[in-house]
Amino acid sequence: MTERPGTDPAASRTKPRRPSWVRELHLSDLQGLAQLTTQATLGVAGLAETVQGNVYKAVATAFGPLGARWVDRAEGATGVRRSGITGLVYGSVRGVTRLAGGTANAVLGGLAPAQRDRASSPQREAMLSALNGVLGDRLVETANPLAITMRWRTARADGAALTLNKAALAEQLPQATGKLLVLMHGLCMNDLQWAPPSTDGAAGMPGHAPALAEALGCTPIYLHYNTGLPVVANGRQLCELLDQLAQAWPVPVEEITVLAHSMGGLVARSAVAVADAGPVPTWRQHLKTMVFLGTPHHGAPLERLGSWVDALLDGNPLTRPFARLAQLRSQGITDLRHGRVSDGGEDSAAPLVPLPDGVACFAVAASTTAQPGELTGQLWGDGLVPVPSALGQHSNPARSLTFASERQWLASGMGHMALLHHPDVTAQLLRWLRPRRAGL
Repeated sequence: MTERPGTDPAASRTKPRRPSWVRELHLSDLQGLAQLTTQATLGVAGLAETVQGNVYKAVATAFGPLGARWVDRAEGATGVRRSGITGLVYGSVRGVTRLAGGTANAVLGGLAPAQRDRASSPQREAMLSALNGVLGDRLVETANPLAITMRWRTARADGAALTLNKAALAEQLPQATGKLLVLMHGLCMNDLQWAPPSTDGAAGMPGHAPALAEALGCTPIYLHYNTGLPVVANGRQLCELLDQLAQAWPVPVEEITVLAHSMGGLVARSAVAVADAGPVPTWRQHLKTMVFLGTPHHGAPLERLGSWVDALLDGNPLTRPFARLAQLRSQGITDLRHGRVSDGGEDSAAPLVPLPDGVACFAVAASTTAQPGELTGQLWGDGLVPVPSALGQHSNPARSLTFASERQWLASGMGHMALLHHPDVTAQLLRWLRPRRAGL
């Protein structure tokens, strides 16, 4: 094979390739990322201006009225005078950024519809899920195309959603039974991650679902949702979506079992609370079992640490602008501080939502230590959620959730993510659920 004149064979062989995840992106993803880049640039410029303005204010105070002439003290102003050189520089940065961002958004927005039917991939789904977990509420507020819409899926690698009418569901789920197994993922995750990590990137029917479907005669169905939204907002959406699913199911619904991991358990409890607060929807009448895997019923320490950092930064005028960066985490993450599942109250003072009546509830906690009964194992738990929180236990007995002792299980030597697909968890689920279906 001959090389074209003027080309360097060695250079062509070493030409850098785009990362694999970049090749998985859709045009709508690029449009959304362009919007985020524009917003981030504007945010950084605003942060720098605010910090510089605070420095100006601190220095100007020492010079009294003379120093005040060089500071913009108007309400809402950063302190940097807009008519000065520094103010003009910041204004120019904002103007150029908005122009470039608007142009990119218009071009990509016009091209995106042509790619609307392109299949997704596990790599793309993981990227979108993580981004929505951290910024999901802001993506919705700014109508960013990266925002995930709550929907039902069958955990196919192409990300295809189910169509909620009887004819379409009968075609998409030809083996559907009257027993539904609803699986709900946690923060920054998606339904494909119920599967163990795969070396070839393939994704099939994940985790615990195959064994449960075979043993219990149920049909697995997966919720895919924006984990950055408030838990209560997701609970309301789930309540509506479950009713639409029950109405459109191709065969009569006999019973519904919910298997929820981490934040998914909070969203499930919130949905039940919404259903119990008004006219009882169809799906609620069929809900028989709920299993929680590592759900932070009473919160997660890492979010509380983030809240402490917020307060620390906000306490000093010069570092106060940086508190805005720490507060970028979504409302969904913030809700994990105390496991909020309902409106009303503040943080730990929010009303306790008890386990639902008429539903068999089970809780699985994990500890990364070999001896989970030790204090360290209890506090550290699975690395993210302490053991007492996962089991619904609270220092105030009035706020504890009442899981029966035989419906609690503590896994040793297991991390938070392993709860999604570890065979020991599958075995425990079968021990709990299979006898119930046999009427024992």
